[in-house]
Amino acid sequence: ADTSARSPVTADENPFSGLPAPYNQADFARGKRVFRLCSSCHVIGDGQTHRVGPDLHGIFERKIGTAEGFHYSSAASEADFDWTPEKLDAWLASPRTFLPGNRMSFSGVRKPEDRESVIAYLLLESGK
Repeated sequence: ADTSARSPVTADENPFSGLPAPYNQADFARGKRVFRLCSSCHVIGDGQTHRVGPDLHGIFERKIGTAEGFHYSSAASEADFDWTPEKLDAWLASPRTFLPGNRMSFSGVRKPEDRESVIAYLLLESGK
């Protein structure tokens, strides 16, 4: 989503308040900060060009390995699940363990509160 037109988030405001639990209690600033780790390979804007990784716009409820125009590993192309916050949490904890043979070189997000916040950020920013 285009965030340029949004007002800055204040300490009293929770942009995640409309999300399902536990994401409605996540920390926006933390989610945005953790996403910077992802942004070297991924974008989340509608219609943006893929980077090393696929554009994450519309990721939730999309089948893994199906972002149009992105060439996936065999492991991702052959996997059979839709992205949910829970699946993304397991993936982010350890991408190599979650789906052996995928090409993502990122080692993972260790802290559960960091994963929760970045997933909330993606729920908000990815068009969900």
